[in-house]
Amino acid sequence: MRNIPVLTVAEKTLAKAYENALIRLYNEGVEFETQYDKPGDPLSLDCTANITILEPETDPMIHKAFPGGIEDLKEYVMELKGFKDHWVKNMNDPDDTRWEYTYHGRLANYGSWKEWKDVENKTGSHEAGFSVNQIEHVIQKLIEQPFTRQAQMITWMPNVDLKVYDPPCLQSCWYRILEDEEGVQWLNSNIRFRSNDAWGASFMNMFGFIQFNKEVIADEIAKRTGKTVKLGRLNWQADSYHIYGKDIERARSMLFDRLDSLSFEERIFHFNDDFIREMYDDAEVMVKMKIANYDQSHQT
Repeated sequence: MRNIPVLTVAEKTLAKAYENALIRLYNEGVEFETQYDKPGDPLSLDCTANITILEPETDPMIHKAFPGGIEDLKEYVMELKGFKDHWVKNMNDPDDTRWEYTYHGRLANYGSWKEWKDVENKTGSHEAGFSVNQIEHVIQKLIEQPFTRQAQMITWMPNVDLKVYDPPCLQSCWYRILEDEEGVQWLNSNIRFRSNDAWGASFMNMFGFIQFNKEVIADEIAKRTGKTVKLGRLNWQADSYHIYGKDIERARSMLFDRLDSLSFEERIFHFNDDFIREMYDDAEVMVKMKIANYDQSHQT
């Protein structure tokens, strides 16, 4: 085979788009090695994917076939809102083994660092070269000119990311607003990943950015303008959309082998059902405790 398949999926809801994208990848993806394979791991399935969710806030949103639970979804949304930004390492400290980045940190505090050394006194330090709150700039651009083509945020820092073992998968977020005849504004978005683990992460990623788009971008625009702002279509672009070989058997047992025996309704949850929403909202307290316990146990 000469070409990596480019698979396109468009569905009304998140759960349906996620399932169909996985099925297309399973049936049409190409086998690949990865730099993360262990000896004996099967080859991964890979493609380039373009997934459009036409109504991101419409149920059914939650698919049961992802390796996580409702609390994990809440924790990821909180991470995208900055609750773990303090877990990121000092880039100029070779002994600091904390995270290389968080997505929120790159979006809300994009910047560079420079190091200087006092050779004579054998001392050194570092200082920020610049820092940009891209989230704030995007919100302001969309308020001032909803049809702008310039409301975007990036994560990639080539001075850092070309050299690290695990650079950001998320690359960019792009936004534009359409207004309907009733004056309702619809926030459309393109989210691009260079690498997206279709089985292990993509559902949580997509769910998380739907909530990020709503709670961080759309709701803030509505608050400042007094207008009604809802989510229009979300276009999810993944340069490498893949299932790792080690995960294929689990994906078969949880999804692919159940397609004929379970109805679609049996394979999903409705996010706005009272018991699911209550589980999701109640998880915030547990996630905050989990973060606090981690912080305490990792004090130096």
